[in-house]
Amino acid sequence: MTPDERRAQLVALGVAALADRPLDQLNVEDLSAQAGVSRGLLFYYFDSKQGFHREVVRAARDGMLHATEPQLDLPPLERLHTTLTKIVDFVREHRSTFVSLVHGVASGDREVRAVVEEAEQIQTQRVIAVFDELGVPQSPLLTVALRAWVAFAEQALVDAELVPGPDGDEAAADFAAFLQRSALAVVESVAEPGTGGPDR
Repeated sequence: MTPDERRAQLVALGVAALADRPLDQLNVEDLSAQAGVSRGLLFYYFDSKQGFHREVVRAARDGMLHATEPQLDLPPLERLHTTLTKIVDFVREHRSTFVSLVHGVASGDREVRAVVEEAEQIQTQRVIAVFDELGVPQSPLLTVALRAWVAFAEQALVDAELVPGPDGDEAAADFAAFLQRSALAVVESVAEPGTGGPDR
């Protein structure tokens, strides 16, 4: 393998390992052995265990953002619903990865926190864009409220018992609808008295 290919392989193994263990339990010795390289070579590519964790979190974050990309050709509320359904489905299929990303905000590594916070900012902007198209006036308070809603939604998804497969489809659909109602309620609470909130 070229150095870039080897580096990508190690990151992919790290992301895959998040499926059954949290970020702080990624074992660089085991992952090096899986890749057939020495522990020292892993540190050569990533400088440190923390550097490796940052790249794993970045790759996992990018995978989540890609999997939950809004369908921009849909009307705003339908797009919001579809995006939330994608997020719920991602959590059902990749729960441990999602939990690692959410808990990454509390990481002792500043750069890991920055990677995760960037994802939250992107998700916030995606939601703001929906309500902007619906004619909701932009304001600092709306931005704060929707940023807080993203954090609320993430924790709710961590705590929810969402299971993959057909047995969990109804609960997943109900949960996506709950998230949409909660977002609408947050926006309505920010609206100026007498102006009302977005159409439901």
